Order: sequence, then structure tokens, then C-alpha cells
Amino acid sequence: MENKTYKIGLIGTGNIAWHLGRYFENAGHTITDIYSRNADVASTFAKDFYNASSSDSLDFSSSKAEVFILAVSDNAIQPLSQEIQLPEHSVLAHTSGAVSLDHLGYAHTPNTGVFYPLQTFSKGKKVDIDHVPICIEGSSDLASSTLTSLAKSVSSNVQTVTSQKRRSIHLAAVFACNFSNHMFTVSKEIMNAQNVDFKLIQPLIAETLSKSLEIGPENSQTGPAKRNDLETLDQQYAALSNDPDTAELYRLISQHIIDYYSD
Repeated sequence: MENKTYKIGLIGTGNIAWHLGRYFENAGHTITDIYSRNADVASTFAKDFYNASSSDSLDFSSSKAEVFILAVSDNAIQPLSQEIQLPEHSVLAHTSGAVSLDHLGYAHTPNTGVFYPLQTFSKGKKVDIDHVPICIEGSSDLASSTLTSLAKSVSSNVQTVTSQKRRSIHLAAVFACNFSNHMFTVSKEIMNAQNVDFKLIQPLIAETLSKSLEIGPENSQTGPAKRNDLETLDQQYAALSNDPDTAELYRLISQHIIDYYSD
């Protein structure tokens, strides 16, 4: 870990800002500014940090912050970056996996970048940041070196990744994380419909994840689609006849597995 500390402004008060602010402060950095378009939200959020100022204004020209983290929704990154007034020589970075660096091209600083933690975050649920990959990209040497230093102060896994590769990583993460989690939700609803506790299937979920990581997901696939067991597939598809959307989801995924493992 590196010893240099930074003064940091957080633009946004969502999940990413909630987590990153705490990681930065725990690593010895100072959160100087908190922005939200809602002044009350910004004020409440700032109370969690030592001596942080809050504002609903994007004029940070007199701020002491050296780094500004733009932790907002993807569609807000470009318009906000054009409005923010920044101190000279400061660095502005967004945290998105899907938005390219050039979306910051009209920001009021030549030092822009990306600080993308490859992890799922929910407010109030702690995550051990030390092993979370942080993908860095910078438009200048100052931006790259500053963001790399900041990332290394909180994580032991820091990598420089281009916008193109980062978008692919984010797409893969959507399949691995978001889609998988939704499958757990569908599974839970099927069990709830029969008054069966979802906890019954949790050891199976844990073993599935463990095995996938240990021997590779392509080697750990099981089930009727992998076996091309058409009788079971038809029975289960029919069992979902009262829920056409879920039935179609079942059909599409099953067919994809059959095609993937076909000779």
C-alpha cells in the first residue's frame, strides 16, 4: 500500500459513494466535499465523515480536494462532468464499468479518469475492499498516477484497463452477478409458491458457486439441459405454464445450455 493521502470530493450519495467514502477515510484520506442535488441528502450523508462539507452546487472551484469521484448513474456522468467547476490540477474520475473515459472529454480539467471497483455494493453491507479488483484508466499521467495511488491505498488488486476491455468486463459481470442473482430470486419465488423455505436450497447455491470457481463454470455444469434430458425439460416447462415469462426464460436458458454442450 502507498502512503500518500488525498483530499477527496464525492459527487453522489449512492451505494458506490457510501462505500468508497468509508474505504478512503479508513485509509487515511480526507473526504472534504459531498455533493447531492438534494441539499438535505448531501448534509445527512456528510455527517458520516469527519469534517466534510455538503452542497447541492457543482461549483468546487475553491475546494481543497485533489480528487473528485463522480459516483452517479451512468446517464448522469457526461452532463454532470460538464457542469462541475473544479480546482486547478484536480482529477475527476467516474466509477462506471460501462461508460468510456471519453464521456469526461468536456470536463473542466484535462485530468480525467476511471476508478472502477469490480464488485457489487449495497448500502449497509460491508465488503472487504482489500481484494476487490480496481480498474484504473487515466487521460493524463497525473490522472493515471493519482488514481493508481489512491486505488493501491485501499486494494491490493489494482489494474490499468482500457475503456473497451472495461466494458467487456462489466458485461461479463452483469451475467455473473446481476443475472445470477435474479435467477436466485426466481428460484425463491418458485419455492415460496409451494411454501418451501428458500434456506433449503442455499447449500446448493453455495456449492454451485464454490465448484464453479474451483474447476471452472464450463466444467461444473449439470442438470437436465446439460444431459439433454428432453422429458424432464418438457415437464418443468409445462409446470411453468401459468407464468409465461418465466417459462420462456426457462426455455431460452435451457436451449442455450443444450447448444453450448452439443457435439
